Amino acid sequence: MTSILFSQLLAQADGPDRETAGSLRTVDMWNEFVEYALENGPELLLSLVTALLIFVVGRWIAKILVHLSTNVMTRSKVDQTLARFLTNILYIALLAMIILASLEQLGINTMSFTAVLATAGLAVGLALKDSLSNFASGVMLIIFKPFSVGQFVEAGGTDGVVEEIHIFHTKLRSGDNKAITVPNSSITDGVIINYSSKPTRRIDMVVGCGYDDDLRAVRNFLEEVIASDSRILPDPAPVIAVNELADSCINFVVRPWVMNADYWVVKWELNEKIKNGFDQRGFSIPYPQRDVHIHNVES
Repeated sequence: MTSILFSQLLAQADGPDRETAGSLRTVDMWNEFVEYALENGPELLLSLVTALLIFVVGRWIAKILVHLSTNVMTRSKVDQTLARFLTNILYIALLAMIILASLEQLGINTMSFTAVLATAGLAVGLALKDSLSNFASGVMLIIFKPFSVGQFVEAGGTDGVVEEIHIFHTKLRSGDNKAITVPNSSITDGVIINYSSKPTRRIDMVVGCGYDDDLRAVRNFLEEVIASDSRILPDPAPVIAVNELADSCINFVVRPWVMNADYWVVKWELNEKIKNGFDQRGFSIPYPQRDVHIHNVES
């Protein structure tokens, strides 16, 4: 009844009376606020205190969980870049849950916030699809470690020495000292060949001689060349065998084992020694040959 009379008074007011009506409206609003505060004040105060406690205690627990996660990843020798990234994501996710719980305690409907966050996350995920793919591949490279810094690898359609492994890309250095940046998804989507992971490597060579050459003499010479190099390992034993009777030559396979660091130097020197030895001993290294028969056709 009072509110109806107040509305009629406000409608009829003009000039100074309108100012009086405005004052009355302010007083009425204040009275309603005081009445609401007296009725619901204890409950609101309790909700506010509970929300603050949830936020403070939840944040403290989140920091403890992040600290424990950091210690676990450090003991597991997880890459520091990946560890920092994962702990930051964990802390942000826990903090978002704590804030939503605090707002829920205050009686605020958080379903709309959750829907907005989900929609925003989907939009960001679609926009950063390639970046997220590179990130997931970077995590796989760091966890499974198919190669490490300083190793020579072939991956992502190129090869070189690994210089840096990042979350989104890997940096290689080519043999002619070019810097190569390869997206991590290109690496994990293809074949990875690590030439440095094992301490020893086998040199695979094919040496051809002519059909008129003495096979025993050629074999003895190749065995002498292999035995004269101290960098060639006795175990596994080198393999020298006739592999193929080709169209133009007889092919020997020469397969000695060396330490990884000696691979290229030994291979180059063996090629030179074999060529010089063939020349000195009169062994032939035939070129591809083809017999051509010409028939005269009388017209």
